[in-house]
Amino acid sequence: MKSQPIRFIPTFFKQGFQKAYFFLLDLLDLIKGKKDLIPPRTMNFVGDGDFVKTGEEFKNYFIKLAHLKPTDKILDVGSGIGRMAIPLTSYLSQDGEYKGFDIVSKGVKWCQNNITPKFNNFQFIHSNVYNKTYNPKGVILAKDFKFGFADAYFDFVFLTSVFTHMLPSDVENYLSEISRVLKPGGRCAITFFIVNDESEKLIQSGNSSLDFKFKMEEGCLTPYESFPEAAIAYQENFVLKLFEKYNLKIDSPIHYGHWCKRDQFLTYQDLIIAQKIVN
Repeated sequence: MKSQPIRFIPTFFKQGFQKAYFFLLDLLDLIKGKKDLIPPRTMNFVGDGDFVKTGEEFKNYFIKLAHLKPTDKILDVGSGIGRMAIPLTSYLSQDGEYKGFDIVSKGVKWCQNNITPKFNNFQFIHSNVYNKTYNPKGVILAKDFKFGFADAYFDFVFLTSVFTHMLPSDVENYLSEISRVLKPGGRCAITFFIVNDESEKLIQSGNSSLDFKFKMEEGCLTPYESFPEAAIAYQENFVLKLFEKYNLKIDSPIHYGHWCKRDQFLTYQDLIIAQKIVN
């Protein structure tokens, strides 16, 4: 029992120091009158990477790999606090349209108050979907949630670091909704942790940054048995079948990521680009 405080004190102080450091940086920005369209660091809940660089990185993927056009209608599933939306404001024309939804109300409110007044074709919506960590008071289960948009409305739908935290029934429902709201020929870009022969060997060798050793439902693995949604991976065959089921043809090759420490990669997570086809 005496060892438990020793084990947790470093993490506690690290988190406390980081919050204090971010607070001071935000305060300096306020004093300097900095007006960049970037949320305060203390509000950021979308990951540890560089906020600006990550947004610009994925904007380039959307344009070069998914052929995003300035006039497209875009849906951002899991819009967070605008990490992907902000760089798109310099690309999307007034003939284009961006809609994003997220379950974290503070992120949605920040985007509504700071992005929409400057770019009226960018709209943000709070979706009250239950999540143990991010929205514990949510009243809708992800497996039952319906996107509030008309059929075949969007040219492009994207999700970054969303399916990496969702269970199979939730993923399948969201993928069916993505297919429903996409126009025929429309495209989607979605990040995953995908387990195949290569990544499995790297996991077993101990090289991977995430050890997906706990098998859950069919095709689903996690490194954290007590809190699986913290990181979820899917067997590649499971993902391929699910995309095929909902008429989403995956562009080949899949752009595999660096999360398992492979030598050749595009970004950290695995990225799938797919196009809606009509049978």
